[in-house]
Amino acid sequence: MMIIDAHLHLSDHEYMTRSAREAGHENAPEHLARVFADEGIGAAVAMGGDGLGLAAAGVRVFYCASVRGEKLDTDAAAELERAEKCLAEPDCAGLKLYPGYDYRYPADKDFLPFYELAGGYGKPVVFHTGDTAGDRGLVKYAHPLGVDEVAVKFRNTRFVLAHCGNPWIADAVEIAAKNDNAALDLSGLAVGNFDADELYSRCEAYWKYLRMWIEYLADDSKIMYGSDWPLVNVHAYLKLLRRVVPERMHEAFFSGTARRIFRLPELAPQDK
Repeated sequence: MMIIDAHLHLSDHEYMTRSAREAGHENAPEHLARVFADEGIGAAVAMGGDGLGLAAAGVRVFYCASVRGEKLDTDAAAELERAEKCLAEPDCAGLKLYPGYDYRYPADKDFLPFYELAGGYGKPVVFHTGDTAGDRGLVKYAHPLGVDEVAVKFRNTRFVLAHCGNPWIADAVEIAAKNDNAALDLSGLAVGNFDADELYSRCEAYWKYLRMWIEYLADDSKIMYGSDWPLVNVHAYLKLLRRVVPERMHEAFFSGTARRIFRLPELAPQDK
């Protein structure tokens, strides 16, 4: 089975470079390509960026174009035009929004045209939901319940709640269970480098709680794998999630759901 990493970040920013080192990796295309080859990861969806050299390293990378909240205050029309140009590109898999960092709820009027636009191109909108990195974000805007309103209003647009709304997992699962056009990714639920078995044992209550809600959702077309690279060690995270996610869901979780939601092409073995 070829794995699709449905949520990672490709950037040469110092924060990303430092995070990669802390996770036991190098923030370099060649290194990530080797990691992908070791784990059978044949494609990825980068949030807010392009392939950053990974295509040359033999990895098939798609991207979700960021909607930049600060631009909406100065020239919203230009930002919408930029988003449409991205969506028209075959390697653009959707849009990415950061409500908690932009201090806007998902139903903010300035966001609404982007949902209509993405739906018209048949591509999803990914929200950062749940906890925010550092203390700059405001989690009230990133709470997963905020996605419900736009999922109801824009039925022809698919929405992805990144990070499963952590720590509001139950709320995120409810949004996905209630709305046919909403799904979840499990990226970023652990960071750094760690022993997967030790972390599972130490935080067993949390991982069992997550599994309980996965079982409650009972729909393997609604949940998918993402790493949040470079914030986590990919080898350890895959081992951890293979234990948490029921085995019967693995094919959909690690590949099928992402391929369907992001409308990724079938990849022949030589494309991997």
